[in-house]
Amino acid sequence: MICTRLGLLTVIYIEIVLIAVTQKNPTKQTGALSAAEGEEMVSLYAAQKKIYPRSVTGVFARWRWFFVFATQLFFYGMPWVQWGERQALLFDLGARRFYIFGLVLYPQDVIYLTGVLIISALMLFLFTAVAGRQWCGYACPQTVYTEIYLWIERRIEGDRSARMRLDAAPMSMAKFARKTAKQVVWIAFGLWTGLTLVGYFTPMRELIGQVATWSLSGWEIFWTFFYGFATYGNAGYMREQVCKYMCPYARFQSAMFDRDTLIITYDAKRGEPRGARSRKADYKALGLGECVNCTLCVQVCPTGIDIRDGLQYECISCAACIDVCDEVMDKVGYPRGLVRYSTEHAMAEGWGRRQIVRQILRPRVLIYSTILGIVTLALISGLFLRTPFKVDIVRDRATLARIVEGNKIENVYRLQIMNATEQQQTYTLSAEGLAGLTLIVDTPDGKATVGAAQSLWVPVRLRVPYGVDKPGSHGIHFHVHSVSGAVKEKSVFMVPK
Repeated sequence: MICTRLGLLTVIYIEIVLIAVTQKNPTKQTGALSAAEGEEMVSLYAAQKKIYPRSVTGVFARWRWFFVFATQLFFYGMPWVQWGERQALLFDLGARRFYIFGLVLYPQDVIYLTGVLIISALMLFLFTAVAGRQWCGYACPQTVYTEIYLWIERRIEGDRSARMRLDAAPMSMAKFARKTAKQVVWIAFGLWTGLTLVGYFTPMRELIGQVATWSLSGWEIFWTFFYGFATYGNAGYMREQVCKYMCPYARFQSAMFDRDTLIITYDAKRGEPRGARSRKADYKALGLGECVNCTLCVQVCPTGIDIRDGLQYECISCAACIDVCDEVMDKVGYPRGLVRYSTEHAMAEGWGRRQIVRQILRPRVLIYSTILGIVTLALISGLFLRTPFKVDIVRDRATLARIVEGNKIENVYRLQIMNATEQQQTYTLSAEGLAGLTLIVDTPDGKATVGAAQSLWVPVRLRVPYGVDKPGSHGIHFHVHSVSGAVKEKSVFMVPK
């Protein structure tokens, strides 16, 4: 099932890449057919013009780079952090254990993963209702890696105008060298990203040793190249198309927006009618607004939209247009804020920042916050009250029940004790539920000793005197005790006819 889904995902991804490539000239392949038959061919895909985002500086640009450094320092750094004698953050699928600093989770703890996913979704809903798509603009992996790949592209090929001239120029040795150097750095960065992802599932120090000796397993090689290729393709080529066409968040975000959601807005009352003018000219006497129609807000936009056309689903709220517009306003001597973070309600009513803040605590936000608080409290309480070991009981199906010496009925069980602590633990076992019930543990000392973060199968036998209970299935309970807690698990005892 997993392999089938991965194969399907790979095919879909390749088709999307091919579509993105063919968008550059959608009628090229149909031209001969059209000429031969005299019919007009309509392409299913609109031609996609390549976007060359202009570099920008400013407050929000610095915030974007802060999140780039913060997220990538965590992603690339955490696999190297040690916790005792192991990696601090490790998802060991082979051993079926997740290590999160001092916490050890087993597959039976999937409820906690469910809680984390629910909290993440609710946080995204809450943040979107309050602040729009700022997650997309600052911390989304697609945005972060696009910023990194654009930075590499600018360092090698130059800024916007230089890249446009380079792409339009005929092939030469200089162009070939620059393009090749960019590809080499892009591919190397993508592969290192893929290897880092694998480092969360195979200890990083062990993984680097395997790379040095060319002894990586098939799955490690597959995921390194798969995730590396995804990073390279998404951040290097597809970029805004991922946000516009592949990401579902852009499609359902409007369900979480209202008129008090913080978005990037263009103040049409100030800016219109737009038009060029001399810096010394009186724009009011010319019948113009404050927008000088420099189009820099379009040039810096990573998705290629014009924010002056109003709210659009392609806007990822990165605020690059705010930074560049404020820079232009400073140069022409107009007040900042022609393009700014605001709300539709505030723009219509002419509110200031104080009124916008007052509208944050509205019913939608309060409902999201309440549900988020309840789920978070439940998850934290569950982790705090969690018993640091698990017990699974398996009855011996080969011998359901038998009569043994002493005229007693015996049932055989196997108890799997999973020690979720990182210290060796000793467990004592007992059982209750039937008159005269005795438990025999098949260990030398009658106890079970389990190593740190290990599991152990313990065979046990339960006996009751013959004739004490009527034939059939009888409910019983096993008790497992240690210095760190106790677990009670139910099972059944079979009395034959």
